[in-house]
Amino acid sequence: MEHGVDVAAELAALRGRDGAFPDLIGAPLRVALTERADVALRALFGDPGPGVALLAVGGYGRGEPAFGTDLDLVLLHDGRRGARAVAAVADGIWYPVWDAGVGLDHSVRTVEQAVSVADGDMKAALGLLDARLVAGDEALATRLAEAVRARWRARASRRLPELAELHAERARRAGEVAFLLEPDLKESRGGLRDVQALHALAAAWVAEAPGERVLAAQRMLLDVRGEVRRLAAGRDQDRLLLQDGTSVAAALGYRAEPAEPTGSGGTREPAQPGEPAELGRPGALGEPDSFALAHAIADAGRTISWTWDTTWHRVSAALRSQSRWRSRRPVRRPLAAGVVEQDGEVLLARDADPAADPALVLRAAAAAARAGIPLGRFAVDRFARETPPLPDPWPGAARDAFVALLAAGDNAVPVLESLDQVGLLTRILPEWAAVRSRPQRNPYHRYTVDRHLMETAARAADHTREVDRPDLLLLGALLHDIGKGYPGDHTDAGIVIVEKLGPRLGLPPADVDVLIAMVRHHLLLPDAATHRDIDDPATIEAVAAAAGSTQVLTLLHKLTQADSQATGATAWSAWKARLINDLVTRALAVLGGGPVPYPGELTDRQRALLELPDEHLVQVNGLPDEGMYEIVVLAPDHVGLLAVTTGVLALNRLDVRRASARGANGRALLQAAVAGRHGREPDASRLLADVRRGLEGRLDVGGQLTAREEAYATRRPWRTPGPPRATFDDSGSRTVLEVRAPDRAGVLFRIVGALAGAGVDVRTAIVATIGLDVVDAFYIQEPDGAEVVGEARRREVTDAVLAALASEEPPAA
Repeated sequence: MEHGVDVAAELAALRGRDGAFPDLIGAPLRVALTERADVALRALFGDPGPGVALLAVGGYGRGEPAFGTDLDLVLLHDGRRGARAVAAVADGIWYPVWDAGVGLDHSVRTVEQAVSVADGDMKAALGLLDARLVAGDEALATRLAEAVRARWRARASRRLPELAELHAERARRAGEVAFLLEPDLKESRGGLRDVQALHALAAAWVAEAPGERVLAAQRMLLDVRGEVRRLAAGRDQDRLLLQDGTSVAAALGYRAEPAEPTGSGGTREPAQPGEPAELGRPGALGEPDSFALAHAIADAGRTISWTWDTTWHRVSAALRSQSRWRSRRPVRRPLAAGVVEQDGEVLLARDADPAADPALVLRAAAAAARAGIPLGRFAVDRFARETPPLPDPWPGAARDAFVALLAAGDNAVPVLESLDQVGLLTRILPEWAAVRSRPQRNPYHRYTVDRHLMETAARAADHTREVDRPDLLLLGALLHDIGKGYPGDHTDAGIVIVEKLGPRLGLPPADVDVLIAMVRHHLLLPDAATHRDIDDPATIEAVAAAAGSTQVLTLLHKLTQADSQATGATAWSAWKARLINDLVTRALAVLGGGPVPYPGELTDRQRALLELPDEHLVQVNGLPDEGMYEIVVLAPDHVGLLAVTTGVLALNRLDVRRASARGANGRALLQAAVAGRHGREPDASRLLADVRRGLEGRLDVGGQLTAREEAYATRRPWRTPGPPRATFDDSGSRTVLEVRAPDRAGVLFRIVGALAGAGVDVRTAIVATIGLDVVDAFYIQEPDGAEVVGEARRREVTDAVLAALASEEPPAA
């Protein structure tokens, strides 16, 4: 051991405790950690003489350590020393590292042993490709590096497909950096492991080393990982948690854009609709901005994942060509004017000139999407260098090619991604810059805004044969959320954008009006179907009036389905589809000149149920939607019956989507549509027993729900929830109270109980969950059937609801 080195202190700094390196971030921090580890390990290694070397592999070998990461080490020897002598050197290193509390991944190998292990272990092979000499025999280390890399190149045809499968499996397991609320910066697709895989391709001499854009993205992710590890006090944590976003943003300088002086003592005017909102950026003044950080992470992840996809496509094609005979001259198959297919990718014809033909890029993109093959990287790069902006207005051929690209559905997404990655998509549609890689930052949405728009267009392509204007359906799908990159309400901003963009696309005024209507009303159907009673004539009339025509309503119907399917797993279901289908059918009847459908006060079935002799009855009936059931409760009319019933359903882990209450001759009929969990049909006898016990006071519904809320309370919310809101809506034929509140087990029970306590009857409850919030609509009336009117009376009702939602005490039924 070298004298004068405090090995324990040097190693302790690597754990990230006690505020080590408080003034260092990013690359300087990684350099400092690497140097500390090197100094300590060289001291421990000492001078055992020739034929022994200490190598750093993996992240430490690449000079990318973070607080708390393991030291990956290989003690390499030439095999000429005795086992005891080598073990003594190893023990002199390993034990002090363990004693210091630093994680250690270690091995002792000869060159031949190391190469043999790498042959059968992908992780070992990748680590050795990054091996770096820390101390000892340089010639021995060089011999290992040359042997490992020669072996990697020689066996590339077998090892590289293994590498690609490892990449695919990791993506399936860990998701994608760009689209996760809490991405694993190392393991997720588009993360640091993928950069390592790109270097491995380059080491096999089948691809170029990653370029500066990828390296910049890697540095960004490494910087974030460094601060994540600092906050975790050196624990094994590579996932950026939402709760840590602001702290990491502050450390790395991602801050909100401040208001700037105008020069006359005021502040800068806010951006207007149609002008992009400023994103925070490193170095800007203002408050730490976790949104700007998430935006940068998403952009970095997409850059890395796209580079892997395009690089691996070329590599895999080359590997396949090596395994089979091919003719001397490649076959070039024409796809469109100036566009050919060769070796499974789209290239430019020899006489094609992007500079003289601005629409060529769209023809090539459409051809690639139709054929289900990628745009060749050489073609993409040439388009990026030479393609000028499209003229204003677009030629009809350019618009047709753009629509043809969108019509290719899923195949269009990777093509659009390629255009985006080289700046072509923003050259074609400058408005796209504001939504590019823009995070949505809630668990409801699966993708960034721009990727959501691409996916919506892909889903809309499935419905082009069901509408009379498939081109407008596809354009509306791509643009319906374009306003999310701009200040203010995204729908208002989107309308302003499309008013200008439509004519530039070359659309006639009537088509621009339809496109504007699609943007203006893209939330009309889901809002009406899930937040209002679709049996209410006022709801039907309002939807018909807003759409204005059967053409627009039909387009909105298919846009709604595509939008919901592209949003996330919880945004579309058979239940929601049926509600929207029924609403559209009724609104189309009104637009066709027919009467507004009105089901009446009681249906024949409801009258028959109310006439049954049973004092108490619970029925469970399957609905046509998978996992959905109708719960029918018949009982003597009782104050709080709806509250008890909804509470019992919650205790039985049934999610209420819609509930209605009707009565006649002192009897009450409750009907609730519920979603069962885990595919199990609700137990009618258990529900009946629980309802009876709840009505008789033998079941503490409120207490049990409160206990469940406490047991499942999240200690780390996705976001800080705002206060609940309760507002009246008089736009329909009946009084509606809309309540927005954080979702929890007893929220519906609390609201309905509060309404009963305030002396109002709930006729129908419409329940919707959006992310971590509920948006519930209650059709209410006074006990005598009168509307709930008067400012004081309405304040009494809303105060009761808000007090129940704010209370930590068990609600009363």
